[in-house]
Amino acid sequence: MWYLVIVGLVVVIWLVADRPVLKMTFKNGHIKTEKGHCPPSFQRELKHIAEHDHLNGSLKVYQLRTGMKLVFSKNIPKNVQQHIRNVFPHQGFKSKGKKRA
Repeated sequence: MWYLVIVGLVVVIWLVADRPVLKMTFKNGHIKTEKGHCPPSFQRELKHIAEHDHLNGSLKVYQLRTGMKLVFSKNIPKNVQQHIRNVFPHQGFKSKGKKRA
């Protein structure tokens, strides 16, 4: 009986835990996969940065109550992470649901 409860709990945590708004993976300086909505201007800047720095890794964007959170893989250097944060359009992403005043 307890194993059913534990399996159910693991499935619920797995479904809720990792839900990025945008996920992109880079390989050899090109965007390999893209899931979610990416504004065209940000995508253009990412292509330029990826080609210039020959990126390998991934980028995830999460929607938080305080704003957007960018999570990079360990393969992306700190200076390139900062460059991507500088060109990230915080107003280009629409939040899901209604905001109340």
